[in-house]
Amino acid sequence: MAGGPEFVIVAGLSGAGRSTAANALEDLGWFVIDNLPPHLIGDVADMVARPGARLRRVALVAGTREYREDLVTAISQLRELNAAVRVVYLDAPTDVLVRRYDDTRRRHPLHTGDQPAIADTPEQAMAEPVAESVIDAIELERELLADVRETADVVIDTGDLNVHELRDRVHDEFGSTGDEPQMRTAVMSFGYKHGVPPDADLVFDCRFLPNPHWVPELRPFTGLHPGVSNWVLGQPATGTFVEHLMPLLESLLPSYRTEGKSYLTIALGCTGGRHRSVAIAEEVTRLLAEAGHDLHCRHRDIAR
Repeated sequence: MAGGPEFVIVAGLSGAGRSTAANALEDLGWFVIDNLPPHLIGDVADMVARPGARLRRVALVAGTREYREDLVTAISQLRELNAAVRVVYLDAPTDVLVRRYDDTRRRHPLHTGDQPAIADTPEQAMAEPVAESVIDAIELERELLADVRETADVVIDTGDLNVHELRDRVHDEFGSTGDEPQMRTAVMSFGYKHGVPPDADLVFDCRFLPNPHWVPELRPFTGLHPGVSNWVLGQPATGTFVEHLMPLLESLLPSYRTEGKSYLTIALGCTGGRHRSVAIAEEVTRLLAEAGHDLHCRHRDIAR
Protein backbone atom coordinates (compact mmCIF):
# COMPACT_ATOMS: atom_id res chain seq x y z
CA MET A 1 0.00 0.00 0.00
CA ALA A 2 3.03 2.27 -0.32
CA GLY A 3 1.96 5.58 -1.77
CA GLY A 4 -1.62 4.49 -1.21
CA PRO A 5 -4.33 5.77 1.10
CA GLU A 6 -3.63 7.59 4.35
CA PHE A 7 -5.19 6.59 7.65
CA VAL A 8 -5.76 8.52 10.85
CA ILE A 9 -6.81 6.68 14.00
CA VAL A 10 -8.63 9.01 16.40
CA ALA A 11 -8.47 7.71 19.97
CA GLY A 12 -8.49 9.16 23.46
CA LEU A 13 -10.51 9.79 26.56
CA SER A 14 -14.28 10.18 26.42
CA GLY A 15 -15.09 13.86 26.63
CA ALA A 16 -11.69 14.94 25.33
CA GLY A 17 -13.02 15.88 21.89
CA ARG A 18 -13.05 12.82 19.64
CA SER A 19 -16.26 13.95 17.91
CA THR A 20 -14.90 17.46 17.35
CA ALA A 21 -11.69 16.03 15.88
CA ALA A 22 -13.70 13.69 13.65
CA ASN A 23 -15.84 16.58 12.38
CA ALA A 24 -12.73 18.63 11.66
CA LEU A 25 -11.22 15.78 9.66
CA GLU A 26 -14.47 15.36 7.74
CA ASP A 27 -14.44 19.08 6.91
CA LEU A 28 -10.92 18.60 5.55
CA GLY A 29 -12.14 15.90 3.18
CA TRP A 30 -11.26 12.79 5.16
CA PHE A 31 -13.71 9.88 5.02
CA VAL A 32 -14.65 9.34 8.68
CA ILE A 33 -15.90 6.10 10.24
CA ASP A 34 -17.00 6.55 13.83
CA ASN A 35 -16.92 3.97 16.66
CA LEU A 36 -15.17 1.35 14.53
CA PRO A 37 -14.27 -1.87 16.41
CA PRO A 38 -10.52 -2.53 16.08
CA HIS A 39 -11.02 -5.97 14.53
CA LEU A 40 -12.64 -4.27 11.51
CA ILE A 41 -9.74 -1.91 10.83
CA GLY A 42 -8.05 -4.49 8.62
CA ASP A 43 -11.25 -4.99 6.62
CA VAL A 44 -11.49 -1.24 5.99
CA ALA A 45 -7.85 -1.18 4.87
CA ASP A 46 -8.50 -4.03 2.42
CA MET A 47 -11.56 -2.28 1.04
CA VAL A 48 -9.71 1.00 0.54
CA ALA A 49 -6.78 -0.78 -1.16
CA ARG A 50 -8.95 -2.45 -3.81
CA PRO A 51 -8.34 -1.37 -7.42
CA GLY A 52 -10.63 1.49 -8.33
CA ALA A 53 -11.30 2.54 -4.74
CA ARG A 54 -11.62 6.30 -4.57
CA LEU A 55 -10.97 6.80 -0.87
CA ARG A 56 -7.53 8.28 -0.32
CA ARG A 57 -7.75 9.58 3.26
CA VAL A 58 -9.65 7.63 5.90
CA ALA A 59 -10.14 8.57 9.56
CA LEU A 60 -11.17 5.82 11.98
CA VAL A 61 -12.61 6.90 15.32
CA ALA A 62 -12.29 4.25 18.03
CA GLY A 63 -15.05 4.35 20.63
CA THR A 64 -14.46 3.67 24.31
CA ARG A 65 -16.21 0.34 24.55
CA GLU A 66 -14.16 -1.08 21.71
CA TYR A 67 -10.90 -0.65 23.60
CA ARG A 68 -11.44 -4.04 25.21
CA GLU A 69 -10.27 -5.37 21.88
CA ASP A 70 -6.61 -4.83 21.06
CA LEU A 71 -6.51 -1.52 19.26
CA VAL A 72 -2.72 -1.39 19.54
CA THR A 73 -2.44 -4.71 17.68
CA ALA A 74 -4.83 -3.49 14.97
CA ILE A 75 -2.75 -0.34 14.49
CA SER A 76 0.45 -2.39 14.28
CA GLN A 77 -1.09 -4.69 11.67
CA LEU A 78 -2.20 -1.71 9.63
CA ARG A 79 1.31 -0.26 9.74
CA GLU A 80 2.75 -3.61 8.65
CA LEU A 81 0.82 -3.19 5.41
CA ASN A 82 3.08 -0.21 4.66
CA ALA A 83 0.06 2.02 4.99
CA ALA A 84 0.52 5.67 5.98
CA VAL A 85 -0.93 5.59 9.48
CA ARG A 86 -1.03 8.30 12.11
CA VAL A 87 -2.62 7.96 15.52
CA VAL A 88 -3.96 11.03 17.31
CA TYR A 89 -4.72 10.66 20.99
CA LEU A 90 -6.94 13.22 22.74
CA ASP A 91 -6.30 13.77 26.43
CA ALA A 92 -7.49 16.21 29.10
CA PRO A 93 -7.08 16.65 32.86
CA THR A 94 -9.56 14.74 34.99
CA ASP A 95 -11.07 17.88 36.53
CA VAL A 96 -11.75 19.30 33.07
CA LEU A 97 -13.43 16.08 31.93
CA VAL A 98 -15.57 15.99 35.08
CA ARG A 99 -16.67 19.56 34.43
CA ARG A 100 -17.53 18.73 30.82
CA TYR A 101 -19.69 15.81 31.91
CA ASP A 102 -21.40 18.03 34.46
CA ASP A 103 -22.09 20.65 31.80
CA THR A 104 -23.45 18.22 29.22
CA ARG A 105 -25.17 15.92 31.75
CA ARG A 106 -24.03 12.94 29.74
CA ARG A 107 -22.94 9.73 31.43
CA HIS A 108 -19.41 8.48 31.01
CA PRO A 109 -19.51 5.15 29.10
CA LEU A 110 -17.70 3.37 31.95
CA HIS A 111 -19.77 4.93 34.72
CA THR A 112 -22.45 2.67 36.23
CA GLY A 113 -24.08 5.38 38.33
CA ASP A 114 -24.73 5.17 42.05
CA GLN A 115 -25.01 1.38 42.10
CA PRO A 116 -22.12 -0.98 41.34
CA ALA A 117 -22.52 -3.06 38.22
CA ILE A 118 -23.45 -6.70 38.73
CA ALA A 119 -21.89 -9.22 36.36
CA ASP A 120 -23.27 -12.70 35.87
CA THR A 121 -19.81 -14.28 35.66
CA PRO A 122 -16.23 -13.30 36.56
CA GLU A 123 -15.39 -13.38 32.86
CA GLN A 124 -18.10 -10.82 32.12
CA ALA A 125 -16.84 -8.58 34.91
CA MET A 126 -13.35 -8.69 33.45
CA ALA A 127 -14.58 -8.07 29.91
CA GLU A 128 -16.62 -5.00 30.83
CA PRO A 129 -14.76 -2.89 33.42
CA VAL A 130 -16.97 -0.22 34.98
CA ALA A 131 -16.72 2.46 37.63
CA GLU A 132 -19.09 3.80 40.27
CA SER A 133 -18.17 7.52 39.95
CA VAL A 134 -17.29 9.81 37.07
CA ILE A 135 -13.77 10.33 38.41
CA ASP A 136 -13.26 6.59 38.78
CA ALA A 137 -14.56 6.07 35.24
CA ILE A 138 -12.14 8.63 33.82
CA GLU A 139 -9.17 7.13 35.64
CA LEU A 140 -10.19 3.61 34.62
CA GLU A 141 -10.42 4.66 30.99
CA ARG A 142 -7.07 6.43 31.26
CA GLU A 143 -5.54 3.17 32.51
CA LEU A 144 -7.19 1.12 29.77
CA LEU A 145 -5.85 3.46 27.09
CA ALA A 146 -2.30 3.74 28.38
CA ASP A 147 -0.91 1.49 25.63
CA VAL A 148 -2.87 3.34 22.96
CA ARG A 149 -1.44 6.65 24.18
CA GLU A 150 2.07 5.22 24.00
CA THR A 151 1.64 4.30 20.32
CA ALA A 152 0.19 7.70 19.35
CA ASP A 153 1.98 9.91 16.85
CA VAL A 154 0.20 13.02 18.09
CA VAL A 155 -1.09 13.66 21.62
CA ILE A 156 -3.36 16.67 22.00
CA ASP A 157 -4.26 17.94 25.46
CA THR A 158 -7.66 19.59 24.99
CA GLY A 159 -7.96 20.84 28.56
CA ASP A 160 -7.36 24.47 27.56
CA LEU A 161 -8.85 24.25 24.06
CA ASN A 162 -12.33 25.20 22.95
CA VAL A 163 -13.94 23.45 19.99
CA HIS A 164 -12.64 26.04 17.51
CA GLU A 165 -9.08 25.78 18.81
CA LEU A 166 -9.20 21.98 18.69
CA ARG A 167 -10.47 22.12 15.13
CA ASP A 168 -7.60 24.43 14.20
CA ARG A 169 -5.11 22.11 15.86
CA VAL A 170 -6.46 19.12 13.92
CA HIS A 171 -6.22 21.14 10.73
CA ASP A 172 -2.60 22.02 11.48
CA GLU A 173 -1.73 18.37 12.10
CA PHE A 174 -3.74 16.60 9.41
CA GLY A 175 -4.60 19.17 6.77
CA SER A 176 -2.53 19.95 3.72
CA THR A 177 -2.27 22.72 1.17
CA GLY A 178 -5.70 23.42 -0.26
CA ASP A 179 -7.48 21.61 2.58
CA GLU A 180 -8.93 24.69 4.22
CA PRO A 181 -12.64 23.90 4.84
CA GLN A 182 -14.84 25.95 2.57
CA MET A 183 -17.77 27.90 3.96
CA ARG A 184 -20.86 27.58 1.81
CA THR A 185 -22.36 31.04 1.46
CA ALA A 186 -25.85 31.75 0.17
CA VAL A 187 -27.47 35.07 -0.63
CA MET A 188 -31.25 34.92 -0.58
CA SER A 189 -34.18 37.25 -1.06
CA PHE A 190 -37.44 36.93 0.85
CA GLY A 191 -40.67 38.71 1.64
CA TYR A 192 -41.35 39.87 5.18
CA LYS A 193 -45.05 39.14 4.81
CA HIS A 194 -44.09 35.47 4.38
CA GLY A 195 -41.84 35.45 7.44
CA VAL A 196 -38.12 35.87 8.06
CA PRO A 197 -36.13 32.79 6.93
CA PRO A 198 -35.31 30.73 10.04
CA ASP A 199 -31.95 29.70 8.61
CA ALA A 200 -30.76 33.26 7.94
CA ASP A 201 -27.56 34.33 9.69
CA LEU A 202 -27.50 37.94 8.51
CA VAL A 203 -30.76 39.75 7.72
CA PHE A 204 -31.00 43.11 5.97
CA ASP A 205 -34.26 45.00 5.54
CA CYS A 206 -34.75 46.61 2.13
CA ARG A 207 -38.26 47.92 2.74
CA PHE A 208 -37.03 51.51 3.15
CA LEU A 209 -36.17 51.64 -0.56
CA PRO A 210 -38.58 52.94 -3.24
CA ASN A 211 -40.91 50.14 -4.32
CA PRO A 212 -41.34 49.29 -8.03
CA HIS A 213 -44.63 47.65 -7.10
CA TRP A 214 -46.15 51.11 -7.36
CA VAL A 215 -44.83 51.61 -10.89
CA PRO A 216 -47.57 50.12 -13.11
CA GLU A 217 -45.29 49.09 -15.97
CA LEU A 218 -42.88 47.30 -13.56
CA ARG A 219 -45.37 45.66 -11.20
CA PRO A 220 -45.94 42.46 -13.26
CA PHE A 221 -42.23 41.63 -13.36
CA THR A 222 -39.74 40.50 -10.72
CA GLY A 223 -36.36 41.81 -9.68
CA LEU A 224 -34.76 39.49 -12.24
CA HIS A 225 -36.23 41.60 -15.06
CA PRO A 226 -33.68 44.14 -16.37
CA GLY A 227 -36.24 46.95 -16.17
CA VAL A 228 -37.01 46.29 -12.52
CA SER A 229 -33.37 45.65 -11.62
CA ASN A 230 -32.14 48.83 -13.29
CA TRP A 231 -34.91 50.85 -11.63
CA VAL A 232 -34.16 49.49 -8.13
CA LEU A 233 -30.38 49.76 -8.43
CA GLY A 234 -30.67 53.21 -9.97
CA GLN A 235 -32.29 54.69 -6.86
CA PRO A 236 -29.90 56.91 -4.87
CA ALA A 237 -30.92 55.20 -1.62
CA THR A 238 -30.06 51.82 -3.11
CA GLY A 239 -26.63 52.99 -4.14
CA THR A 240 -25.92 54.27 -0.64
CA PHE A 241 -27.22 51.05 0.92
CA VAL A 242 -25.09 48.77 -1.26
CA GLU A 243 -22.09 51.05 -0.86
CA HIS A 244 -22.21 50.57 2.93
CA LEU A 245 -23.32 46.93 2.87
CA MET A 246 -20.46 45.52 0.79
CA PRO A 247 -17.57 46.54 3.09
CA LEU A 248 -19.52 45.11 6.02
CA LEU A 249 -19.98 41.75 4.30
CA GLU A 250 -16.37 41.72 3.09
CA SER A 251 -15.21 42.11 6.69
CA LEU A 252 -17.65 39.56 8.16
CA LEU A 253 -17.24 36.64 5.76
CA PRO A 254 -13.58 35.92 6.61
CA SER A 255 -14.41 36.09 10.33
CA TYR A 256 -17.22 33.56 9.98
CA ARG A 257 -14.88 31.31 8.00
CA THR A 258 -12.17 31.60 10.65
CA GLU A 259 -14.68 30.62 13.33
CA GLY A 260 -15.33 27.41 11.43
CA LYS A 261 -18.85 28.12 10.20
CA SER A 262 -19.80 25.66 7.46
CA TYR A 263 -22.86 27.50 6.12
CA LEU A 264 -23.67 31.21 6.01
CA THR A 265 -26.93 32.65 4.72
CA ILE A 266 -27.24 36.36 3.94
CA ALA A 267 -30.91 37.29 3.64
CA LEU A 268 -32.29 40.47 2.09
CA GLY A 269 -35.97 41.16 2.55
CA CYS A 270 -38.61 43.45 1.13
CA THR A 271 -42.37 43.38 1.58
CA GLY A 272 -43.31 40.62 -0.86
CA GLY A 273 -39.93 39.24 -1.85
CA ARG A 274 -40.41 39.78 -5.58
CA HIS A 275 -38.84 43.11 -6.52
CA ARG A 276 -36.38 45.05 -4.34
CA SER A 277 -34.87 42.18 -2.40
CA VAL A 278 -34.46 40.09 -5.55
CA ALA A 279 -32.64 42.83 -7.45
CA ILE A 280 -30.36 43.66 -4.53
CA ALA A 281 -29.63 40.00 -3.76
CA GLU A 282 -28.50 39.51 -7.34
CA GLU A 283 -26.30 42.60 -7.14
CA VAL A 284 -24.74 41.58 -3.82
CA THR A 285 -24.05 38.08 -5.21
CA ARG A 286 -22.37 39.57 -8.28
CA LEU A 287 -20.17 41.91 -6.24
CA LEU A 288 -19.13 39.21 -3.76
CA ALA A 289 -18.34 36.80 -6.60
CA GLU A 290 -16.16 39.46 -8.23
CA ALA A 291 -14.34 39.77 -4.91
CA GLY A 292 -13.49 36.07 -5.04
CA HIS A 293 -16.17 34.56 -2.80
CA ASP A 294 -17.79 31.24 -3.73
CA LEU A 295 -21.54 31.58 -3.22
CA HIS A 296 -24.93 31.14 -4.80
CA CYS A 297 -28.14 33.15 -4.88
CA ARG A 298 -31.72 32.00 -4.38
CA HIS A 299 -35.08 33.75 -4.17
CA ARG A 300 -37.47 32.19 -1.71
CA ASP A 301 -40.65 34.10 -2.45
CA ILE A 302 -40.20 35.27 -6.03
CA ALA A 303 -43.01 33.04 -7.33
CA ARG A 304 -45.60 34.01 -4.71
